[in-house]
Amino acid sequence: MTAPSIANTITNTKQRVVIIDTGCANVSSVRFAIERLGYQVQISKDPQVVLAADKLFLPGVGTASEAMHNLEQRDLVSLVKQVTKPLLGICLGMQLLGKESQEHGQNGNDIIPCLALCDASVEKIQAKGLPLPHMGWNTITPEDNHPLFKDIPAGSYFYFVHSYAMPVFDHRDNQSGATIATAEYGQPFTAAVQNGNYYGVQFHPERSSKAGAQLIKNFLEL
Repeated sequence: MTAPSIANTITNTKQRVVIIDTGCANVSSVRFAIERLGYQVQISKDPQVVLAADKLFLPGVGTASEAMHNLEQRDLVSLVKQVTKPLLGICLGMQLLGKESQEHGQNGNDIIPCLALCDASVEKIQAKGLPLPHMGWNTITPEDNHPLFKDIPAGSYFYFVHSYAMPVFDHRDNQSGATIATAEYGQPFTAAVQNGNYYGVQFHPERSSKAGAQLIKNFLEL
């Protein structure tokens, strides 16, 4: 990817971009991906910084139980729900936007309550004999003309690492969100989701080469 022009860099610095500091391992790679596009970015869990941001990222790796515990310990659950500007959840960060998850880690068979910002549950993938986790490159089918997928060629590959996923759903009629891109691994699942200002992608755009960089750029330009 070519370096951003000076004019673009000057424009980009006017936008306040914040990665919510969830304490997860992929925060730095998300930051580098944003900076490569010419944007300044801050990693923070300070409520004043988070609520003043123009664009926000919610990264996540690990299990839903661990991630929700981290959010609670950092007083981030209510804070994320107060966000009114566009927020992009990445991988587990997307799953946390759902109402609950089966991914319980070491806590037995309990269902894990999540942020409930989308009316969807996160379930283990029914892979039909394929290995789990679903790890590697896969194509997605985005919703026609959705701005998050602008200028991304049909058939583009994105990088996935996950064993749990949201099913395909559409609850736009009651303003509870909808699948905006699908992928398939043994069964169709939600590859990207939106409910109002909350967006999520199951794949890792920061690890998805040019298509991933274009998606991050599209989000920052929403």
